[in-house]
Amino acid sequence: MIEIRNLHVAIEGKVILSGFSLEIGEGEIHAIMGPNGAGKSTLAKVLAGDPAYEILSGEIIFGGQNILELDPEERAHLGLFVGFQYPLEIPGISNAQFLYTAYCSKLKAHGESLITMEEFMKKLDEKIALLEMKAEFIQRNLNEGFSGGEKKRNEILQMAVLEPKLAILDETDSGLDIDALRLVACGVKRLLTPHNSLLLITHYQRLLDYIRPHFVHIMIDGRIAESGGPELALQVEEKGYDR
Repeated sequence: MIEIRNLHVAIEGKVILSGFSLEIGEGEIHAIMGPNGAGKSTLAKVLAGDPAYEILSGEIIFGGQNILELDPEERAHLGLFVGFQYPLEIPGISNAQFLYTAYCSKLKAHGESLITMEEFMKKLDEKIALLEMKAEFIQRNLNEGFSGGEKKRNEILQMAVLEPKLAILDETDSGLDIDALRLVACGVKRLLTPHNSLLLITHYQRLLDYIRPHFVHIMIDGRIAESGGPELALQVEEKGYDR
């Protein structure tokens, strides 16, 4: 699905990723854990195409091509989705308007016929029902006045509408109480198929109790220090990263 090869990345002259490599296969769930400052969120932003970061060397092969030269929207049209730790609030634009625009942009990029807002709303109602969300949620302005849990669920709704091949969720569990975490995790699980893949970036084991990964990677100082199965997350939870 994606292959990250020996990636070195800096921002404002400071190297954050130093030789990061990772392969994710179709239908696989991977989790990356690590202490603050390890480079986890930097990885998510670089995958999304954040221009603030300088790519020193390396490649990211997705959809059969090196995407480092592609704009964020081009990466999204290939099937890459990033759910951010701190989703932005955009007053004056409803969830429905935002999602319709994003969906039509995807259709246009793939050479498909655009649909009407009425046709889209029928599709959106199906996604709302699948994720067990309230219908009025989509008429509110994008993330404006949302709680932390609502913002994270809204990210999952975007994921449901865009149906990406690879979703990267950056600390989706951050700031959530146990009930909100369960709702978000259950929503993610409903969207997984054997043909799409998921990369979870997290500090804590608790998210992995709901979404069980095939592989867990420990990130230290901008690279993967150790990889293993779900049991690796339990070891970190018990003994910390110093081990």
